[in-house]
Amino acid sequence: MDVPSSPAPLIATATLPGDIQAWADHLRTTHFPPERNFLKAHVTLFHALPPMLLEEVRSLMATLAGDTSPIDARIDAVMDLGGGTALRILSPHMLDLRAQIADHFHGMLSAQDHSKPRLHVTVQNKVVRAQARALQDELAAGFAPRDFSFTGLALHHYRGGPWEAAGQWSFRRRYRS
Repeated sequence: MDVPSSPAPLIATATLPGDIQAWADHLRTTHFPPERNFLKAHVTLFHALPPMLLEEVRSLMATLAGDTSPIDARIDAVMDLGGGTALRILSPHMLDLRAQIADHFHGMLSAQDHSKPRLHVTVQNKVVRAQARALQDELAAGFAPRDFSFTGLALHHYRGGPWEAAGQWSFRRRYRS
């Protein structure tokens, strides 16, 4: 396993399926300010887990992914971020899985990670309000909900720029018939 060059907060994300990933990446490339767009589209579950928990987080995510089927979700609306725009995601089962992780790391979460999560994919951020509203109106005009299934979990080191991969785990459990 890769060992980071220096301690950095850990970001945990839910993995999007290929078609949704490509669509969201296209929206992000088109609308995110290019000088700040150095990440692919993503769904953040935790923004800053302590770096000292790296091996424990990896172990927990591997265990959970191995015992989890792909998780149903729906992109159900365009979301206003104030100075940006996102796609809101509904997924009670992903929120349940996130709650399991949060419970496991109780007392170790940042204030941001301790608050109630709003699952979303950011397609634009840190723009003037008028620009954000214009994109929200444009996207809402042709918006149709999209159903999909999350395919796994990923972990990244945050070092201020592009994230450094720290692990990825596919959901492996088969659906019961």
